[in-house]
Amino acid sequence: MLRIGLTGGMGAGKSTVARLLVERGAVLVDSDVIAREVVAPGTEGLAALVEAFGAEILAADGGLDRAALAAKAFADDESRKTLNSITHPLVGKRTAELIAAAPADSIVVQDIPLLVENGLGAFMNLVVVVTAEVETRVRRLEEFRGVAHADALARIKAQATDEQRRAAADVLLDNNADAEALEPRVRALWDDRLVPFEHNLRTRTRPERGAVRLVPADPDWAPAAQRLIARLAVACGGSAVRIDHIGSTAVPGLPAKDVIDIQITVADLDVADALREPLEQAGFPRIAEYDHDDPKPGTDPARWGKRIHVSADAGRRANVHVRVDGWPNQRFALSFRDWLRAEPAAREEYLAVKQKAEAAAAGLSGERAIQAYLDVKTPWFDEIYPRVREWERLNAK
Repeated sequence: MLRIGLTGGMGAGKSTVARLLVERGAVLVDSDVIAREVVAPGTEGLAALVEAFGAEILAADGGLDRAALAAKAFADDESRKTLNSITHPLVGKRTAELIAAAPADSIVVQDIPLLVENGLGAFMNLVVVVTAEVETRVRRLEEFRGVAHADALARIKAQATDEQRRAAADVLLDNNADAEALEPRVRALWDDRLVPFEHNLRTRTRPERGAVRLVPADPDWAPAAQRLIARLAVACGGSAVRIDHIGSTAVPGLPAKDVIDIQITVADLDVADALREPLEQAGFPRIAEYDHDDPKPGTDPARWGKRIHVSADAGRRANVHVRVDGWPNQRFALSFRDWLRAEPAAREEYLAVKQKAEAAAAGLSGERAIQAYLDVKTPWFDEIYPRVREWERLNAK
């Protein structure tokens, strides 16, 4: 089951995207609908609210008078906490029930208005954010919901900023036009990314590997890595000593393959093996187990073991290296990254090696391309290993 978090500011068109995804076959779990359902007449939620805030919050028909509740619940922080302590567990329970009832091969879209504000992106396999200019959103709120101009602006300003949403987004859907312009982008998202991602997650397989190609440094690599790290932290729980963005994409300005490398540091390989199941369930299938991860000359090969997982999302390729705390390969991954960040000459030297490796892999694809690429890079790593260790010693804090 693939879980998609869908969010966007008021008036951005999130509901339109939800409808289009449902038309493609998604299972929709709408937080706003659930929030109303759990306090409907006759529910334990409504009874708890009446007990906490009084019968004055009831309308004449016995239903919830939301304005009356808001006047009481948002009067002070303590009242707001009381409201949340009643409604949030009920919404969470009902959400879990709906997700559990969905078929195993479902693409579940969770429509969550405050996903960014509540930091829920790490619990999703992917976050889709619908965007539109503030002026467009205000106009829609005025025209379609009857919200006054000043009120619309106030509501928008009370939510997450566009910058915060962009940082949380794996996918940004621009909706400044209309549904006709949006529909083909949603269809492409479904066909080209969500359906393959769900298949790879369910079958625990990696996306197909194409040609090896270097691309210019992408400013989105760092925030994308942070989103991956947050999801990996949820999957690992307390088993990870630390989780870091490593490799070329962690070095600002350095061209690289468009593949993010993440290192999970663990206490030992038994912990790495115990993490296999939670990582695979989270969308990171294991692809290799190395007892000797390309040991460098003069080191103990027994301390170079690791486990490798990859992201099942073909739209954001990532390698996840699980290594043991303090072992040479774990330390080298961090020191090599920091050496490249600190030394312009090292970056230029590495780029020249990468470009030579790219040329060696030209015309090949899949494993053959990767092997040709590594055949050029590996001897260079053996050569610079002592230099990086010496740099690490000189710069130790």
